[in-house]
Amino acid sequence: MAGRAVVLLSGGLDSATAAALARREGWTVYALTVRYGQVHSCEIDAARRVASALGVERHVELDIDLQAFGGSSLLGDGEIPKDRALEHGEPADRGAIPSTYVPARNTILLSLAMAWAEVLGAERLVIGVNAMDYSGYPDCRPEFIAAFDYLSSLATRVGVEGQPVRIWAPLQDLSKAAIIRLGQELGVDYGLTHSCYDPGPDGRPCGRCDSCRLRAKGFHEAGLADPLLSASR
Repeated sequence: MAGRAVVLLSGGLDSATAAALARREGWTVYALTVRYGQVHSCEIDAARRVASALGVERHVELDIDLQAFGGSSLLGDGEIPKDRALEHGEPADRGAIPSTYVPARNTILLSLAMAWAEVLGAERLVIGVNAMDYSGYPDCRPEFIAAFDYLSSLATRVGVEGQPVRIWAPLQDLSKAAIIRLGQELGVDYGLTHSCYDPGPDGRPCGRCDSCRLRAKGFHEAGLADPLLSASR
């Protein structure tokens, strides 16, 4: 019988899918959303909508002000890149780390989730990263996930006692299209999610940032319409 799982829930389609998958696997889902100073803060509202729709056991929101450090256009340092050249549907400069990278973000978020998981006695920590359709962030790579999984066995009491919280990245090897198809199978309402890095005042996606374009590519390849674009919000 599955136990408890802490899911990092950003409000995006990947984290929503990962949370729904954890629920289908029989885990009791606890959702953690971090308000870290992101300029696209309406994703916090999306996380609340997703958490409510999934019926998570508890949804915790934390405030960690990474704007004090800066270093990312997602924290207000510089403009959000738009209309970057694409090759085969992906950024042409895929090897370059874009300005939307938030220094050590996933390390920070996973550390917070790991702390809560230890308090809860949770066996699993779920993150919706994927290494295929992504923007080049180093902390989305399988090597990083594997390293953090090892860290959990060293940095916590439960790890030292031989029962570490295991990191689960179930979408790691899936394309955006495959994630969307999986989400449809799981009954995820993607109209509740938010992906855009630079939404308008009404929360509507810009359609031009990397996140919007990767999302659009995923829905196109999945042969599905994005409900977020047709929904009146």
